[in-house]
Amino acid sequence: MFTFGELIVILVVVGIVAGIVSTAAGLASLVSYPVLLALGLPPVTANVTNTVGLVFTSFGAVPASRRELRGHGQELKTLIPLTLVGSIVGAILLFIIPAATFAKVVPFFILIAGILVLIPRHIHIKQPGEIVVTPKWMTALAWLGIFLVGAYTGYFGAAGGVLMLSILSFTSAAPFVVYNAQKNLALGLANIVLAVVYGLQTPIQWRYVLPLGIGFLIGGSLGPRIVRHLPARLLKIVIGIGALGLAASLFKSAYGL
Repeated sequence: MFTFGELIVILVVVGIVAGIVSTAAGLASLVSYPVLLALGLPPVTANVTNTVGLVFTSFGAVPASRRELRGHGQELKTLIPLTLVGSIVGAILLFIIPAATFAKVVPFFILIAGILVLIPRHIHIKQPGEIVVTPKWMTALAWLGIFLVGAYTGYFGAAGGVLMLSILSFTSAAPFVVYNAQKNLALGLANIVLAVVYGLQTPIQWRYVLPLGIGFLIGGSLGPRIVRHLPARLLKIVIGIGALGLAASLFKSAYGL
């Protein structure tokens, strides 16, 4: 067992690394979720603790991403409401579906997200003044996907960012650095809503949340700055491989493989 001081140091360091990974790749839980499990928290409690701690990430990431968010208000008007409504639905499901079922279905979501991110795609980047017409069925499918990602995030925050990046990489005409910033804002707001919902449903483990949140705040402010200087394809490969690694780990613990 760790002393209280050692626990704080571990959680702050883990939070910094996870905050960077979250805002740069959407995979905070590749770092933080397994550590919370290793520290003895049950799966649902670890998920709630991780999600509430991620609130602090947005306070660091959004101010650092103002350059990328500027001029994209129209996309955010659709992205944010769909994500928020979906996250509330997912949070309600979290406390209805048995914990054993929760642990068994999550690895499949993360596996799919990792595969989607790794699929090469050729997206036309919209030029200034150019009008791009998107088929209505594709728009509706994208909206449904964003809602489902929000629901997944409310149900299980781990790797929700990867799922969001997967959807946006297929539907957004903006560069990776832009839709990554949009993901950070939308999921940051969702995490704030989820923290309130979770707080009404279950006790929050604040002795874990606060030091983890401090690390998330620091790492969240660094992540967007790092993304600006790294190739998008390299980031996607790292994200995809990381998601597959997390899925394999969770499959092993859930099914005894």
